[in-house]
Amino acid sequence: MIVELPDTTTSQISKVLVKIREEGGAVALGRVLTLVIATAKDGEEEAIEAANDASREHPMRVIVLSTEPDEAEEGVSRLDAEIRVGGDAGASEVIVLRARGDAAEDEQSLVMGLLLPDAPVVTWWPGSSPEVPGDSPLGRIAQCRITDASTQPDPQAALEHLARSYRPGDADFAWTRLTLWRAQLAAVLDQPPYEPVTTVRVTGSIDSPSTTLLAAWLSMQLGASTDCTLTGLEHGSHGIRGVYLGRATGTIELVRDVPGVATLRQPGQPVHDVALPRRSLRDCLADELRRLDPDELYGEVITSGLGLLPERRTVDDEGVTA
Repeated sequence: MIVELPDTTTSQISKVLVKIREEGGAVALGRVLTLVIATAKDGEEEAIEAANDASREHPMRVIVLSTEPDEAEEGVSRLDAEIRVGGDAGASEVIVLRARGDAAEDEQSLVMGLLLPDAPVVTWWPGSSPEVPGDSPLGRIAQCRITDASTQPDPQAALEHLARSYRPGDADFAWTRLTLWRAQLAAVLDQPPYEPVTTVRVTGSIDSPSTTLLAAWLSMQLGASTDCTLTGLEHGSHGIRGVYLGRATGTIELVRDVPGVATLRQPGQPVHDVALPRRSLRDCLADELRRLDPDELYGEVITSGLGLLPERRTVDDEGVTA
């Protein structure tokens, strides 16, 4: 069910929410958190769909805030809203706020009256994010602040900016997408022979900040000489391509040549195919919502690990260094 509230206020929205709960039996008592999504209008539905899917694991109230301070006519201040419950909201209740003109200037005031009482707040910017998320109006009210470097015009430069602006509680989907890669590499190195890794090489596409973070994490954990090579977008290929770990007895290779499947090669062992699918927006969001305390490892990697990497090499599709 979708309830339209044109030219409204947060007070009126709260009253309608109470009325919906009383008439339809929908209650907020089972909600475990409030997720605030700050996005452009053209990104609303994709973010809502991911939040609805994630809500089946984390029942929550979702507040989607779309602000366009310069879109309305001069002197016009307007707030339009939608309330979605039931089949249109998964296991959550979704409040969509579209603020125009002067009404869009104070983001914190727009959402404060709609937050669940005594529940954690998570703010997510699916697209562009503030200069310093932790110091932004929506960031200050949140225990966890989620960005996505891969959606920025220059993902690699976005990582450097995240390193400078990092505050405890910040998170980024570029790191969340590494979970399966990190688990597989840890499992491989937990098997004999227990030899030190002397060289590390990580390859991926130039639009993949996850490739750079994986190289930084390996450099921190293994203390080995690390090379991070970023290549062009040949044949539409994106993301991490491969990891090569050099040891005295040979090189361990984990290479994803086929979407969703990586090939594992180890000296003296049969070749294995390993499932390594690209994580969806829903998977990343649900993963971040499982823990709302600061991710200390991500903080170390983004603030210290990136500095351990030598200058990242960029090569074109024919392998020529740019």
